[in-house]
Amino acid sequence: MEKKRILFVSQEITPFLPKSEISTVARKLPQGVQESGKEIRVFMPRFGVINERRHQLHEVIRLSGMNLIIDDMDHPLIIKVASIPTARMQVYFIDNEDYFKRKAVLHDNNGDEFEDNDERSMFFCRGVLETVKKLGWKPDVIHCHGWMTSLMPMYIKDIYNNDPHFSDTKVVYSVYGNDFNKNWDNKFSEKLKFEGFKEEIIESIKSGDFTSLNSAAMKYSDGVVLGSKDVNTSLKEAYENCSGLKMEFNPEEMQPKEMSEFFDKVIEEEAIIQ
Repeated sequence: MEKKRILFVSQEITPFLPKSEISTVARKLPQGVQESGKEIRVFMPRFGVINERRHQLHEVIRLSGMNLIIDDMDHPLIIKVASIPTARMQVYFIDNEDYFKRKAVLHDNNGDEFEDNDERSMFFCRGVLETVKKLGWKPDVIHCHGWMTSLMPMYIKDIYNNDPHFSDTKVVYSVYGNDFNKNWDNKFSEKLKFEGFKEEIIESIKSGDFTSLNSAAMKYSDGVVLGSKDVNTSLKEAYENCSGLKMEFNPEEMQPKEMSEFFDKVIEEEAIIQ
């Protein structure tokens, strides 16, 4: 029997970035799911604070070289990879000089989110999908971690909806309590229009705030996981009302087995069609 394929997409993974709720789960969960018998791929952004020499990142020439157009501007897509030997796991990195060269992750020195985080999110999500296509690897499930991946469910259900490579792909979104304090660019809706998103999606997330982005991500996902014990009231309500399969918060040590079984259920369910 062919192994189920799970694509993990996270805004942060340890040891490449400091330990956090998201980075720890995104490091341990793929390993556990792989050990349960599934095939995995793992992606994150190549933020400028990541030490390439220490972590032995190297460019994958055969996957690099594409250009992605974001807001009518060309941006070269560079793919790098590194191994986590103790986990027998590779991590792919989405890189671009305009979006990820700066020596920071999501915030400036004052703790404010970067003005172009909306475009960085777009580039990251599309970069992952285009790279997976180039790999010729069709995921059964894409599991998203962190608000930088919040657009992924909408990309799969709308922009890539007619792409045969993702025709059977399900999306699972883990919602965390890692709020941000600055809404995305006020031209965000125009950028979404340029991407080709349908009006219903644009209207629901045009404000670019944490709650609307996460709520929409849950709405367009086939499975939703509470990644944090505490999320704000609006998100908890959106979680309760979403039509996909749901998984309550689980202690970290229970997640690989529980999540592997959850993926199986999501794969078997009829897709969420919006």
